[in-house]
Amino acid sequence: MAPIGVALIGGGIFAKEQHMPAILKCDSLSLKAIYSRSLKSAKDTAALNTKGDAVPELYSGDSDKPNDYASLLLRKDIDAVIIALPIISQPEFVQAALAAGKHVLSEKPIASGVKAGKELIDYYRGISAEKKVTFSVAENFRFTPSFLYAAAEARKLGKPTHFVVKSLKLMEQSNKWYGTAWRQKPQYQGGFLLDGGVHDAAATRMLLGDSKPQTVHATTRLVQPHLPPIDTVSALVQTTSGATGTFQLSCGSHLKAFDWEFGYEGGSVKVNGQTVKVKRAGDNGEESVREFEWSSGVSEEVAAWAAALVSGTPDVRMSPEEALADVEFLERMFVSGEQDGAAQTYELQI
Repeated sequence: MAPIGVALIGGGIFAKEQHMPAILKCDSLSLKAIYSRSLKSAKDTAALNTKGDAVPELYSGDSDKPNDYASLLLRKDIDAVIIALPIISQPEFVQAALAAGKHVLSEKPIASGVKAGKELIDYYRGISAEKKVTFSVAENFRFTPSFLYAAAEARKLGKPTHFVVKSLKLMEQSNKWYGTAWRQKPQYQGGFLLDGGVHDAAATRMLLGDSKPQTVHATTRLVQPHLPPIDTVSALVQTTSGATGTFQLSCGSHLKAFDWEFGYEGGSVKVNGQTVKVKRAGDNGEESVREFEWSSGVSEEVAAWAAALVSGTPDVRMSPEEALADVEFLERMFVSGEQDGAAQTYELQI
């Protein structure tokens, strides 16, 4: 089977550093075009192309026909697009691609909030059969080897009983991710807590398995003035099976942590950085320890998406409903914080 013609929509940091290498690495995909906000950015992204026999055509937001986004979507040799654009502007590009009959893999989060995410899913479900298209949302934490292994081991240990999640860091003004204007003045809830926090939400939900988040009480705070609207959330979550746990997320803390500790009926699983420790009840307290090389998970994710396109069966790990559940996991915390810790109920966890 010939490779699937794909276009990369976006020329930002993540598109350059992660999506470009992932596309070029995947034998099932053939990069036909690159679109970015500016022609300069598209050229900079194209310069990273390591396949000399496959030179993508360039399109941009500051170009007129035939080099604008609408013209790209008319191409018959492009069957799918990977979209990595700012949170607020991305949904309209997704809708346009779906309407043009292109399969879509868009970056997380699915949208700026639950309402916007639902509207996007409703649009997709309304035209998917007619246009014969699929809509997937990228969440690379669902493809990282450490969390995949941890979740697989967790499923062997029964229901969760307790959990502690700590993802703490300081997003300094000198950080490359802070350097993008749309992140410095976010027009969406949570700021960096939404933008990066959906990764933490996805990892937590993976380790909870069939025990879905049910209610949450949370406090929120802005610690660092350059990280509005909030940069810290501390939450108490209860699941459908009765497990309780804490979820601490901050991009404004001088503390540094990347720790998931989950207790189950038959033992425990801990993810600390790239180290996964598993302890089974009755093993005299001994832990099995596995070290993983760091991986963003993007190459694995793009390869899985391409395989799903070839097979005709979407990968459930990239379903828009999963992505919406990640957003809801955080949004209910943000709302609780706004309401002085009032209990919030989850409705979209799957």
